[in-house]
Amino acid sequence: YDITVIGEEPWGNYNRIMLSPVLSGEKTIEDIMLHSHAWYQSKNITFIADNAAVKIDRSRKQIHTQNGQIVDYDRLILATGSKPFIPPIAGSELKGVISFRDIYDVNTMLDYCKNKKNAVVIGGGLLGLEAAYGLKQRGMNVTVLHLMDRIMERQLDSKASVMLRYSIEQKGITIITDANTSELIGQDGHIAQVQLKDGTILDADLLFFAVGIRPNMALAQSAGL
Repeated sequence: YDITVIGEEPWGNYNRIMLSPVLSGEKTIEDIMLHSHAWYQSKNITFIADNAAVKIDRSRKQIHTQNGQIVDYDRLILATGSKPFIPPIAGSELKGVISFRDIYDVNTMLDYCKNKKNAVVIGGGLLGLEAAYGLKQRGMNVTVLHLMDRIMERQLDSKASVMLRYSIEQKGITIITDANTSELIGQDGHIAQVQLKDGTILDADLLFFAVGIRPNMALAQSAGL
């Protein structure tokens, strides 16, 4: 086969799992790259980057990209992954409200770390705690809000969760469990505060959602799969 790879992001493929060490400063973007543009060239693979596939024409066996390019195929593999879930909370459209899925997100958080002070992470699972640690390492005041009564409740029993919480709090990160967010309060279109349903209000220059993912099914669904 002649192979063509179509990617939404501009760089080669990289290890998303290692984005957290990039945020904390333990790794660089270059460290987590798996295959560069040059690698694809060396393998005679056509690499279409920064140009997402937006339509599958199954009758003609063609892919249409965002920039209008048309690619013929005999065999098609969909590896579109997932996107972070953003819950329908009032104010979630404000600037400074982000998720953590790609290099763009990491760069955004690093920019905020340069001149902002307070970060709130919603979600006390693995990704949320990793992001909290990275933001703390970059000098921000970090509060983790978790809906359940203990962090990482899917992976840990009560005793282990308490031990982990103690370890994280020793690093200077605040954890609030049984925390139900009711509203994100903005100022001049930017996140400024987080209000919980019990009335608690927290200052937030940056708010990061880590409450799960949803599969990217739109392209497949639009093609009738």
